[in-house]
Amino acid sequence: MDRETKSEKQALPHDLSLQDRKKMAVSGVNEVVNFDENQVMIATTMGTLIIRGNSLHVDQLSLDSGELRLTGRIDTIEYDDSTAAGGGFLRRLFQ
Repeated sequence: MDRETKSEKQALPHDLSLQDRKKMAVSGVNEVVNFDENQVMIATTMGTLIIRGNSLHVDQLSLDSGELRLTGRIDTIEYDDSTAAGGGFLRRLFQ
């Protein structure tokens, strides 16, 4: 049985698709960090992705393939790179 290593999982391509601010598909998902009906925080291969809105619902999640499908009213999509080396864009801007 062939087991996927963490480094192979991080090599998954990261794509994001949004339809009418109501349906979102994300690939390259490593972990769902936090979830409630107003915010979803996802660790992806390109950093932490934060999605804010109302009545958010995870319709499909497969960590094996790194795919997530989300529905609800999507108001904000934000990447948080503050945990990456060098910090986030705003942190570097104001130093």
